[in-house]
Amino acid sequence: MSDYKLLALDMDGTLLTDDKQVTEETKKWLRKAVDHGVTVMFSTGRGVQTASSFWEELELDSPMVLLNGAEIWEGPGRLMARTHLPRETVRRLHELALREDAHFWGYSVESLSSRRNWGEELFEIDWMKFGMKHDDLAVVARIREELLGWGGLEITASAPVNVEISVQGISKESGVREVCRLLGIDMTQVLAVGDSENDVLMLQAAGLGVAMGNAEEHVKAIADAVTASNNEDGVAKAVQKFIFGLDVAECRSIV
Repeated sequence: MSDYKLLALDMDGTLLTDDKQVTEETKKWLRKAVDHGVTVMFSTGRGVQTASSFWEELELDSPMVLLNGAEIWEGPGRLMARTHLPRETVRRLHELALREDAHFWGYSVESLSSRRNWGEELFEIDWMKFGMKHDDLAVVARIREELLGWGGLEITASAPVNVEISVQGISKESGVREVCRLLGIDMTQVLAVGDSENDVLMLQAAGLGVAMGNAEEHVKAIADAVTASNNEDGVAKAVQKFIFGLDVAECRSIV
């Protein structure tokens, strides 16, 4: 057994296959990790609206970092912290998305809302994360450039075609650090696995940062190791190799 006490997992493109399933092989190895005293948690851009069913499916009673760190749970039904974007910032983000003809969405306590169902009344509630998507990468780059000029925002992405916005300083890394404080452990005891830009800070700060085989190349470049893809039980193989010390050819350390 390794000294890792916390396994922090991104969901889309990492824990989940492309058809949004957790394979039986992955479930088996996550259960083995829990049985051996490792805390298994999500660290995801998803909110509770779309993450909680997987929490239940895996029968986890552990902390979770949601919305790229803007919402932290001690366990199911036990909220630890939320960080809201200023309401005026949300209005400006909405205006920018409309000006660039980008699809957009936001997570509040009450809902996951998007361009399809957005109304004026939604400016009167508090939002933790706002996202925009456009298939033209030049538009995405222009949106990012403008947002960087605003200041006060944490700007990341879960895919090359989108931009995800939260309060500056809020990230998956900051969320996992809060969970470490809650559990009384150090970041060196964290094994983190991810595939996208919004995982980079977490992977760099963890004791071991593992990129998926399907990860973006710049994510692999900063990782300590690379495992198999999300459709090839990459998480299960990372658990086998880096928690249980098994010889897994599909996982390789790169630093």
